[in-house]
Amino acid sequence: MGRGKKPVLENVEIKKIAAEGKSIAYVDEKVLFVPNTVPGDIVDVQVTRKRKSFLEGFVINIRKLSEWRTEPFCAHFGICGGCKWQNLPYEKQLEFKQQEVIDNLQRIGKIELQNIRPIIGSPKTREYRNKLEFTFCNKRFLTREEIGRDESIARTPAVGFHVPGLFDKIVDIETCYLQGFPSNEIRNFIRQYAITQGLPFFDIRNQEGFLRTLIIRTASTGDTMVILAFFHEDREAREALLNTLLQQFPRITSLMYVINEKANDTITDQEIICYHGQDHIFEAMEDLKFKIGPKSFYQTNSEQAYKLYCQTRELAGLTGKETVYDLYTGTGTIANFVARNAARVIGIEYVPEAIEDAKINSALNNITNTLFYAGDMKDVLNDEFIREHGHPDVIITDPPRAGMHPDVVQTILNAAPGRIVYVSCNSATQARDLQQMDSQYKVTAVQPVAMFPHTHHVENIVLLEKR
Repeated sequence: MGRGKKPVLENVEIKKIAAEGKSIAYVDEKVLFVPNTVPGDIVDVQVTRKRKSFLEGFVINIRKLSEWRTEPFCAHFGICGGCKWQNLPYEKQLEFKQQEVIDNLQRIGKIELQNIRPIIGSPKTREYRNKLEFTFCNKRFLTREEIGRDESIARTPAVGFHVPGLFDKIVDIETCYLQGFPSNEIRNFIRQYAITQGLPFFDIRNQEGFLRTLIIRTASTGDTMVILAFFHEDREAREALLNTLLQQFPRITSLMYVINEKANDTITDQEIICYHGQDHIFEAMEDLKFKIGPKSFYQTNSEQAYKLYCQTRELAGLTGKETVYDLYTGTGTIANFVARNAARVIGIEYVPEAIEDAKINSALNNITNTLFYAGDMKDVLNDEFIREHGHPDVIITDPPRAGMHPDVVQTILNAAPGRIVYVSCNSATQARDLQQMDSQYKVTAVQPVAMFPHTHHVENIVLLEKR
């Protein structure tokens, strides 16, 4: 098959689940990736991309539905890309996630596995997130079906999620089932208010407009944080919107805003101003309280985060005598969670604001055996740092999706702790790092945790012990 005209493939049987929420079929000895399908589906596919070893396409006709299929509950399924596995029963999702972890550790890490524990599923499969970020756009995304109609379709403003792979296309979200009250109510109110008042929604391609992004954080304590990002300052319009929002939703604990004139939506490098209430909210876990600021990282499924941390604490095997290093500590959640079971805990994190929150979280909970340091992990964690702060008996590491820098892995090996508990949101990069440690450490336990129902994402905890 050449790289010219892209064909339609008929009667394609979907065989298995692939990475990133896609499914796989096989055509003429090539792999075909098709989104929004389930193993057992028989479909006609319009090919959109042809390469030497694989194809990509989308379904244009369903010939037969898989017996595994379930009806998606969201009207935006298949468009916004946020919950790509709604058409799979949750028990099947868990099976695929568990297998993905095992496959990555064995195929990429090439390591011997033992004590593979059953994946821990989420009791809540809807409204489980404590944080969502929405984007304003002056023209909503039109689906292929809408474009194909022989009629004029209004390109009304939108506030919602990016279409996968399209930086300037936003799906207008009416109801999102990922976050509970008052997330949908706040977003829909702001949309309607802005349209009524004629406030310009952002034009992502031309970099103009007023309303840019909206972040809503909720907590099990009942606290709610709202952060509005504006492309430029218009004090009269901004204050009118914020005041009206407070009148409509007096339960908002923290109302903040930022003027972001940059070319990208990232606000971690911007000044975020508290307009009403406190500049933080609180989350609770066991008898601990955690302060969460506008730039703080906190696991977005609070209930599953608790289970994740309980498993981490158990696998660490602490007796109260250990020195623990908590790498990529964030706001010190894990560090403070395990501190009462250790002699002392030393946390390291790149974001200075997060480290300040970690210190505050220790103080809030009367924890006196923690120390926190800010800086790039590969620069902070070195032999001199270890000599100064003591040899770690246990290292807990919870890096970002990219995994650990090779220098960090080597420093961990040089420190030679008795146990390493590696928490990861990406078992592929975790497997790569484990392979580097395999000569000195063996994997003695694997515990997957499903944090995000209806997505392909899965957290995984691995316990390593010295050979």
